[in-house]
Amino acid sequence: MDKNIAGKTISVNEEGFMTDFNQWDKEIGAALAKEADIDLSPRHLEVINYLQSEYKNESPLSIRKIGKSGVVDIKEFYQLFPTAPLKTSSKIAGIPKPASCI
Repeated sequence: MDKNIAGKTISVNEEGFMTDFNQWDKEIGAALAKEADIDLSPRHLEVINYLQSEYKNESPLSIRKIGKSGVVDIKEFYQLFPTAPLKTSSKIAGIPKPASCI
């Protein structure tokens, strides 16, 4: 399924998660964040970069793992991404929904 965002066409699944990570760029990330009522800050981008590197390393993501990462603690993670933090941050990062998300 295709979606037009930030003036570009991206491939997404039925839940709106990107299906081709190579299509992601910062403009698309910012537009996806805006859809989730989030204004991306440098701090958000640090977390997004961490999620993307874990995805590239085929490392499964969970809230616990992110809390232990040293990148962000769980409290701040929830402040940065208030609604469904792992699901929302993964969508903004252009990676598939983590298996640990409902």
